[in-house]
Amino acid sequence: MIQRIYSLFFVFLFVVFSSSAFAASSTDAASDEKEFNAVEMIMHHIGDANEWHLFTLNEGTPDEKHVSIPLPVIVKDPSGWHFFMSSDVAHGEIVNGYTMDHGIIKNTEGLHKASLFNLIGGNHTSDNSFFDFSITKNVFSMFLSVIFMLFIFISMAKNYRTNAVPKGAGKLLEPLVLFIRDEVAIPNIGAKYQKYLPYLLTVFFFVWLNNLFGLIPFFPGSANLTGNIAVTAALAIITLIITLFSANKSFWKHIFMPPVPAALYPIMVPIEIIGIFTKPFALMMRLFANVTAGHIMILAIISLIFIFKNAALGLAAVPLALFVFLLELLVAALQAFIFTVLSALYIGMAVEDHDHDHAHNDHDSAGKDTIVA
Repeated sequence: MIQRIYSLFFVFLFVVFSSSAFAASSTDAASDEKEFNAVEMIMHHIGDANEWHLFTLNEGTPDEKHVSIPLPVIVKDPSGWHFFMSSDVAHGEIVNGYTMDHGIIKNTEGLHKASLFNLIGGNHTSDNSFFDFSITKNVFSMFLSVIFMLFIFISMAKNYRTNAVPKGAGKLLEPLVLFIRDEVAIPNIGAKYQKYLPYLLTVFFFVWLNNLFGLIPFFPGSANLTGNIAVTAALAIITLIITLFSANKSFWKHIFMPPVPAALYPIMVPIEIIGIFTKPFALMMRLFANVTAGHIMILAIISLIFIFKNAALGLAAVPLALFVFLLELLVAALQAFIFTVLSALYIGMAVEDHDHDHAHNDHDSAGKDTIVA
């Protein structure tokens, strides 16, 4: 019964999302007398922003007003630091040479927003670009999820100090905690699992919770946090750091002295070193691609109605989009589980003892005994 209620609740949220987001897009297209741009609309909805848009009043009229939660804007450019709220530049106003276009802060004096690859390539420097340290929609959503997790798990911890039986959220989350411990941490890491269990639990619930928040089409949801490659990269780098700093002598020996003939070392050693970095890269891309793909599929299916300008197409598009939306509920938990399992696996590979030499010697001794016999 509870599962049916949850399903109906998320279906209702999706219907609200469809009626608001796509009605806004179609109205804008009609008012501007241009064709509906599905790519622009999709990228706008899955991207980050410097404000949290809630709803629009008097849409399509001269009194149209966008209601948003303003977020702090923090930028550093050649002239110094600038601090202001996004509401100060939300309607075309200019503050210290900055304005906001479609929810994104832009410089009006020709400065480019600095990016990592352009900085590395030398295209962006401190003289021709600005550095954006703003609290964006994704960052604000991350803070909300962290506060929510702290509230839930601190409450569970206090309850366990006084009661042996879980109460409230503990009844739902305790089986998940035990599942991560018994089916993920212990099988993949072994006897040293307790040292890494807090991280595995944190990353599982953080990814799962933000996956679910991303499916809610209004505040405090709708932020595509786990569909942001910077977030998934940060999580993967944390796993990499834990793996490298936990690695024992056997792990490094396996990397630089793999159990192959010495003549193959020039081939195998570079492959093993590259493998150290391809593992977190796979973690990063898997979570980012699967979460983003789900959002794009839903938006693309609904976009068909506005591309072909045929409301009858909604009879097929909306049920299909609803099916994908409900499927995303499974994907939200599945991707959190996969990220946690692979993190535990990589850590386990680094901390386990590789007894290749002992096994090899035992094998040789057994062979010699057989020949002698």
